[in-house]
Amino acid sequence: MNIVCNKQKLLDGINIALKAIPGKTTMAILECMVIEVKEGIIKLISNDLEIGIETIIEGDIKEEGSVAVEAKLFFEIIRKMSLDEINIQVNENYVMNISDGKSKFNIAAKSSEEFPFLPPIVKNESISISQFTLREIIRQTIFSISDNENTKIMTGELFEIKENVLKVVSLDGHRISIRNVQLKNSYPDVSMIIPGKTLMEISKILNGGLEDEVIMYFTDKHVLFEFENTIFLSRLIEGEYYKIEKMISSDYETKILVNKKEMLESIDRATLLIKESEKKPVIIDITDESMTFSINSQTGSMNEQIEVTKEGKDILIGFNPRFLIDALRVIDDEEIKIYMINPKAPCFIKNDDESYIYLILPVNFKV
Repeated sequence: MNIVCNKQKLLDGINIALKAIPGKTTMAILECMVIEVKEGIIKLISNDLEIGIETIIEGDIKEEGSVAVEAKLFFEIIRKMSLDEINIQVNENYVMNISDGKSKFNIAAKSSEEFPFLPPIVKNESISISQFTLREIIRQTIFSISDNENTKIMTGELFEIKENVLKVVSLDGHRISIRNVQLKNSYPDVSMIIPGKTLMEISKILNGGLEDEVIMYFTDKHVLFEFENTIFLSRLIEGEYYKIEKMISSDYETKILVNKKEMLESIDRATLLIKESEKKPVIIDITDESMTFSINSQTGSMNEQIEVTKEGKDILIGFNPRFLIDALRVIDDEEIKIYMINPKAPCFIKNDDESYIYLILPVNFKV
């Protein structure tokens, strides 16, 4: 194998493929990235058996071939090369020569025969969505997945398609995040649970705007994201997702309209007095035209008031401040509506068309 590549374009491709290189594994071959050069295409391939990636890079092909190379070492060598044109050659003994005309490395590579290449996926069912929209959906929901492997379903997000609406749901037992997105076309009903790790990694490599599309193909076991020169394959989480409809209520006793930025900054200031080891709630007292935030901790106390527009009853309620901050940070609206029933029932932050809904459970507190 012999190819010549631009350093930056090669690095861009390696960075994408690295997303499917495991941090720890007992299978050394999974620490490798395959460079496959055939039929006039240079392809970088990685697979940790949960996520698999194929990405095509530009380059001058002098000799075709296929080789597996330790991914992180390969990345560091290319990153530290000083010139822009990189020549990569592999001989029959799987010794890889990497040179930019100034520096030269010889490293041991491997045959790609033992590498677990991506399984073929029948591309029947699919939807199309913009890269920007998919990245935003992930950003606005990913914070409320669980990291507890004992509740595997909660470590992923529900992607549910009905006609021309994509609903994405995440929950961790204390809160629920929901995004409803209008698609350009109508599709057959689909429901799948995509691992949170998959969504976090793909959001890092989606760089396109509203006009740059991702095609999502899905089977019973896998979801495949196809965009630009990259294929990103992931296993799905098996099982049935929680019936969240039973948890979502339209009832409320108190409704407020509040400036999101003011509320977020007030709660953020309150967290200055909370140590990580403490589980102190922020206590919110809502009266006719004001919302008062207070917190008492071993470090000190804080009290702050902002203006709101209120309908219904006064209420005194406590929340984990981090849960409120996480939701407020991903809402783009200048003003938000919050619905509450009583100090023990969930509160809902949602807009009128319910394109986003955030449910947060309150916590008990002592006044």
